[in-house]
Amino acid sequence: MEQRLSAIEYRTACLNKFLNQPEASPSEYARANKELRKLSSSVDLINELRTKQKEIDGLKSLMTECSEDKDMLNMATEEMGQAIEEERRLQNLLLKSLLPKDDANGRDCILEVRAGTGGEEASLFAMDIFRMYEKYALKKGWKFEVVDIAQSDLKGYKEASAAIAGVGVYGKLKFESGIHRVQRVPVTEKSGRIHTSAVSVAILPQADEVDVQLKNEDIRIDTYRSGGSGGQHANTTNSAVRVTHIPTGIMITIQDERSQHMNKAKALKVLCAKLYEMERLRLHRSRSRLRSEQIGSGDRSERIRTYNFPQGRVTDHRVGITYHSVDDVMQGENLDVFIDALLLHEEMDAIATFSSSQ
Repeated sequence: MEQRLSAIEYRTACLNKFLNQPEASPSEYARANKELRKLSSSVDLINELRTKQKEIDGLKSLMTECSEDKDMLNMATEEMGQAIEEERRLQNLLLKSLLPKDDANGRDCILEVRAGTGGEEASLFAMDIFRMYEKYALKKGWKFEVVDIAQSDLKGYKEASAAIAGVGVYGKLKFESGIHRVQRVPVTEKSGRIHTSAVSVAILPQADEVDVQLKNEDIRIDTYRSGGSGGQHANTTNSAVRVTHIPTGIMITIQDERSQHMNKAKALKVLCAKLYEMERLRLHRSRSRLRSEQIGSGDRSERIRTYNFPQGRVTDHRVGITYHSVDDVMQGENLDVFIDALLLHEEMDAIATFSSSQ
């Protein structure tokens, strides 16, 4: 790690020297200043560590000099223990600051929930899962905006999507992507048999305009009348919107709002998130091949969590944690038990990878 610290110090010195040159162009100045800001927290920790290491060296010399003075030696030994403990704390903070970071962690996200195997019961569970995330978001103080919902015959959700906004939303929810399995007696089951159904969840980081540039020639927008309950509630205008991204074939359909303009805006937001995620995954696969690392959110086709209602438990299969109150979890409570464990697991993997590369 010492080589990395020296490299950061050297790079910081070079950037400071460059920024003091009057001939630097505005774009070069902005780029260098941005890089310097990114390094600043690590540099502050390095300076603290260097100061503490000098203190430790001084205490070592003092302990050698006062080996005959027991009182002074005991005092120096106590201070040495405290200094070494502080040195380790600073080294751990520095290690975390040097770990590769997902630039998308601080972004808002798009939540998509789709019913899988299990018919109407899967749709009802999809509705439960969607509402679970809505309650969780509200408890966190995040903004939860429904983008679109396609209901089943029993008013469950065939699929539903929402935009979630707040501090660090994507970084918190990214490991929720995958297959969520439920074991319970469906409302349609008269004999009381337990059924197993599945729901897929996707968490996509929201894209900024600078991340995804949509060309007019790459997009086809179709409008049509949205479905409704009929009668006075029937939509008599072409407010529903279908946006197709021609190069990739991605199709987004939104009919949640009565306004065509609002449906179009929502559809474009979801499309941008999908295109941004595609590019992120492409870069991730490329980097993983180069580094031979296994990082990321995992295969979405794998079962990640089981909600067993008869036994009242929820089990996350990736970290092997079981929480014995399925009702609490479905109310958005204690979901952090799993999320925090997954984030810790990610950090430990990153530390192991970083350490092996040194």
